[in-house]
Amino acid sequence: MTTTDLLHYYVVHDGAGEPEGLLAEEFLLAADHSCAGLVSGGWSRSQGRWCDAAATSRRLRVDAALRARVTPVCRTAAAAFYRDLCGGDLPDEAALRACFGALPAPPPPPLRLSGPEPTPGFRETRVYRILFTDGLTGDGVAALSEAWRVPVTGDLPDPAVRRRVCGDAFRWDLRRVAAGAAWALDVTCDLLGERDEAVGVLLRGLTAQMRRQGMIPVTVDRFR
Repeated sequence: MTTTDLLHYYVVHDGAGEPEGLLAEEFLLAADHSCAGLVSGGWSRSQGRWCDAAATSRRLRVDAALRARVTPVCRTAAAAFYRDLCGGDLPDEAALRACFGALPAPPPPPLRLSGPEPTPGFRETRVYRILFTDGLTGDGVAALSEAWRVPVTGDLPDPAVRRRVCGDAFRWDLRRVAAGAAWALDVTCDLLGERDEAVGVLLRGLTAQMRRQGMIPVTVDRFR
């Protein structure tokens, strides 16, 4: 899987559609790669400086009007936007993190929806859900279907996508949730050995693929 940005970047436009600012976010991850919190910083033309943007990040997940003015971008595109808007280089990730607000409180223990028994032949089985806001278009579904090399049935790729990495087995499927108001990638990880680095790589890669289709991640929950 290709390298993905550690921070998530978003270009923010004003009500007239003109570029107004930049938002940089980071999901803080627990040891098992589930989400432990979200921190962020923002820069706007009106303020001309970077500052904590936790309130904007929270609003982005619940305000459809704000999401309509926000475009997910990679760091390269964010750097080009920043250079065009203010004539300087985008700060490195360490500098951006310095403007993030206080770390959130530790999350509660994972919600286990099934027993601890692994899939036969594996040491451990984990189930994650990556939740995204609404907004996936038909073209976006088709692009994901092509990237995952699966057919499209209706408006969803079908069947579940399956991959193997060094003996570990992964499968995921995309579905509408919350009465169609959101999308979720449900990811099952069957781990053969003691190491779980491939889980984090896969979850980050899948999130990056969804962001390239304009989706905004909300959280990464572990159910098993």
